Amino acid sequence: MKIGVFDSGLGGLSVLHCAQKLIPNADYVYYADEKHVPYGEKKPEELKGFIKEIIQFMIDKNVDAIVIACNTATSMIDKSERKKYPIPIVGMEPAVKKAVDLYSNENKRILVAATPVTITGDKLKGLVEQVDRDNMTDLVALPGLVRYAEQGDFSSDGIITYLKEALKEYDLSNYGTVVLGCTHFNYFKPSFQKLFDQEVHFLDGNEGTIHQLLRVLPNKLEKKEKGTVEYYFSGDKLTEKEHSFVQQCLSQLDVVYSIN
Repeated sequence: MKIGVFDSGLGGLSVLHCAQKLIPNADYVYYADEKHVPYGEKKPEELKGFIKEIIQFMIDKNVDAIVIACNTATSMIDKSERKKYPIPIVGMEPAVKKAVDLYSNENKRILVAATPVTITGDKLKGLVEQVDRDNMTDLVALPGLVRYAEQGDFSSDGIITYLKEALKEYDLSNYGTVVLGCTHFNYFKPSFQKLFDQEVHFLDGNEGTIHQLLRVLPNKLEKKEKGTVEYYFSGDKLTEKEHSFVQQCLSQLDVVYSIN
């Protein structure tokens, strides 16, 4: 079983990280579109072109299924378009429904952080309207976090300064849940935590996405101990320096999810 996972950059490694835990015996192809990151500030038609090229790349690599490990990219290719391809393609969305289902009884607001394209798109707005009947959800675009992640900066003072400035109009004491609606944002859970005096729940869509993948996978899972991963940056194999950077990002994810 070979599974393709792609993102605009290194945020989707958090989805790969989750997939390897839940489906450890699969082989993976991970594609970071480093030439075109960040997706969250680009035009829809441009994004659709990138996405189609990546899907074809994955099909040419003979993957059995594809995970779009990017909320922004998922918003650009709906289910009807994904069904046109010969293999299952699973997208992801911010975990707004999960946040409402689990924590709405706490009477605290829900903050959904994502990229500008995701925040302004009809897909997220429709999701919020469908599941949040008590209007407890607020949306905020945090494009700067993508740049910090792509630079491998996960904990500098600049990140806290950026978040405080971006969220200065929000009374954070009113919030009980933060939905991380961009896979790049998962690296910064410790930074988000520093902004709140109270206990806050953090949710992302990774686990739900991989459970959906399991539901649609062809029955080809082999009984082997651990699969392999091939990494590509915009179609090219990684240099030694780039591979080292990927390992640095995966190490940060081990830290992040150990405190979750």
